[in-house]
Amino acid sequence: MRRERALKAVLVAVGLLFIAGVIPLTMFFSRDPGVPMIMSIYITLGVFLLLAVRDPAANRSLIAFAGWANLAHAAVMAAQEYRNVIERQELAGVVLFGIVGVVLVTLAPAKPVEKASVEIAETVKPTVK
Repeated sequence: MRRERALKAVLVAVGLLFIAGVIPLTMFFSRDPGVPMIMSIYITLGVFLLLAVRDPAANRSLIAFAGWANLAHAAVMAAQEYRNVIERQELAGVVLFGIVGVVLVTLAPAKPVEKASVEIAETVKPTVK
């Protein structure tokens, strides 16, 4: 119960954080075209994370995707910073995306046991001829 409550709090916080990206999106719109594109994805993801708060178990794959996507984003940003493609001040983004990714992956609801059991039983079931 505590884990689900923590997950819901994280989903609200991350959802609102991503939706808040609308503000910098308007400021960076005229600069690098990649920034508005990635921010539009994160803003949309924020909306869906807020919707997932109602029933996190039913939105397990969305939560897992959000976590792993943030870890991938952090890894790419870290590599870009290492190669001096992005500015050093963007390391805060690496840390933020990394933390969000780890927390979401850690708190993501587990696959329901009964569903896993049914899937295993169906693959092991002998065929009758």
